[in-house]
Amino acid sequence: MPNESLTTTTQEIDILAGSGRELTLRLHTPVGAGPFPVVLDLHGGAWCKGHIDDCGLRDDTLAAAGIAAGALDFRDGADGYPTSNQDINYAVRWVKANGKDLKLDPNRVGLVGQSSGGHLAMLAAMRPNDARYTEIPLGGVDATVQAVVMVWPVINPLSRYRHAHRERVSDNPPAWIGDIPERHDLYWVTDENMTDGNPMLALENGEAVQTPPALWIQGSPDPVHDYRDLDSGADLNEPDRFVRNYQNAGGEIEMFRFEKASQTEMTAIEPTVAFFQKHL
Repeated sequence: MPNESLTTTTQEIDILAGSGRELTLRLHTPVGAGPFPVVLDLHGGAWCKGHIDDCGLRDDTLAAAGIAAGALDFRDGADGYPTSNQDINYAVRWVKANGKDLKLDPNRVGLVGQSSGGHLAMLAAMRPNDARYTEIPLGGVDATVQAVVMVWPVINPLSRYRHAHRERVSDNPPAWIGDIPERHDLYWVTDENMTDGNPMLALENGEAVQTPPALWIQGSPDPVHDYRDLDSGADLNEPDRFVRNYQNAGGEIEMFRFEKASQTEMTAIEPTVAFFQKHL
């Protein structure tokens, strides 16, 4: 990270203006001539409850370090899969098409997301030209990105759904379960959708996907995201299982682990900034 922080500006842009539906990008940009690399930030909330406000500290920190960052108010909840990824895919293309006017470099674009947002970021990075996600028209550019950061992602929606149900009926159900299964039901509706929109299974099924440089940030203990999929027969917990799969597919991926009890929010933000400074 730089020794001195840059001055930044923030603006909200409706990147679907005139279409009859709003799609807000809250863009934090360093003050200066640019062009700056840009990262789209995807909030968590189990695909149902998050908000772009959740991304504020991370995006402020990225912009102060010379990397523009935009929190995207994508569709989620009852809008269902794959609407989130349709909005994300379009937003990447929109940034590339309009970057020059905003002092952004269309050739240096990344994605970052936390929890379910981390899942969406990786899914978008792996499938930039997938017809399921390119429904919103904008020609002349594609949604390929140069780097992706996942902050304790729900990388396998199907295994997490089954994990939560299994824990719910255990002798001592943990508090984290809450309404997690119901959020899965609202957004995904079916097991088939959780299989389709699944970065873990895409790799294990041999799908031809893109594998840009990636960083997985994982605090511990974290039974919500760092658990073993008992239905798969996998010999690793989900984070290490994905890292192995990604590497086997030819991707470059780093794992940053830390103990949650003694850390702050900046513990996950600092390696995020350093990773994007390296790869964008």
